[in-house]
Amino acid sequence: MIRETRIYQRINRAMGKAIHQYDMIEDGDRIALGLSGGKDSLTLLTFLVERLRRIPVTYSIHPVYIDPGFDGGFADELAAHCRDLGLTLTCEHTNHGPEAHKDTQSANPCFICSRLRRKRLFELTSELGCRTLALGHNKDDVIETLLINMFYSGQISTMMPNQSMFGGEVTVIRPLYLAEESDIVRFASEQGLPVYSNPCPSAAVSKRREIKDLLESLSKANPHVKGNLFRSLSQVRLDYLLT
Repeated sequence: MIRETRIYQRINRAMGKAIHQYDMIEDGDRIALGLSGGKDSLTLLTFLVERLRRIPVTYSIHPVYIDPGFDGGFADELAAHCRDLGLTLTCEHTNHGPEAHKDTQSANPCFICSRLRRKRLFELTSELGCRTLALGHNKDDVIETLLINMFYSGQISTMMPNQSMFGGEVTVIRPLYLAEESDIVRFASEQGLPVYSNPCPSAAVSKRREIKDLLESLSKANPHVKGNLFRSLSQVRLDYLLT
């Protein structure tokens, strides 16, 4: 049973606001939920299961895990956690991770691995008869993605809270879009969620990690930095941008 702490209430409000504001879930939806074993996707899973007991909307949850193939995997433990919640985990074992890290690969291993994982995740969503795919990205992820795209791709873009893809065949939703990462960290700890360590050898040296460290450094001098960046996404002044 979930403990309704102050952090729970904050995330619950943020998630409820995002679902309502961006029209994410309708009655009768079959929702595939992409699990990674990290704090974000496990928190999302917990809240989506928990809210079914207190809202008039009914939906089904179908957790999916793409095992990248590194040593030290945790697929069995993740499946057991889903069973405890009354759900069946769809798990696919791949070699995406080791293949992406081969010396013969010229592209960034994170790019290759994530592209392959996303492709299979979309395929499994359709195979499960789901038209909605829920991902655990939070507010900090949205901000970091904005800077990653600006710094390394030369474009101003980020993750959308509700995004129709493949001509409407699949809609990606991010119910934690307005939730702070720091709250999710505390929630996972408070509730004793079985958060698993990422076995990827590039996890500690990724571009996202660099951006996260930069934002943490800037926020020490100005705690409003991340909030201002997030607000800027809806305060775009096109007259002052090159087109």
